[in-house]
Amino acid sequence: MNHKHKTTFLTKEKVRTKNWYLLDAAGKTLGRFSAEIAKILRGKHKTDFTPNVDGGDGVVVINAEKIKVTGNKENQKVYRHYSGHIGGLKEIPYKEMLAKHPERIIFNAVKGMLPKTPLGKSQIKKLRVYAGAEHDLQAQKPQAVNI
Repeated sequence: MNHKHKTTFLTKEKVRTKNWYLLDAAGKTLGRFSAEIAKILRGKHKTDFTPNVDGGDGVVVINAEKIKVTGNKENQKVYRHYSGHIGGLKEIPYKEMLAKHPERIIFNAVKGMLPKTPLGKSQIKKLRVYAGAEHDLQAQKPQAVNI
């Protein structure tokens, strides 16, 4: 019997081209916006997506301080991290995080959507979040994209 096997195209790390995208967070919903960023970082928006290769693009996010959340999250959402010591649980309310470190809100949301593997750790490094409208990645020539 003569079977014709179709082989799956797998991206090689060397062949890939990395682009940078500039996204504006002003007025966007946190979860939906973060999911789009995670998709770009992983490379799922490309036709040659390969799960085990870092084929994603870089993302620059501006206006992180203008991100929105729905429902009661503004009053109820809490960011927790634990130092490992007794009594070392730190809790920061969403409103306080928005006032002090608005870039961490988007960073943490996207980080939670990426794989918890060495590959995911290398993909999150291509995310740059800025609280205001200014960024210092002019050299990467990020393309402004409207999501």
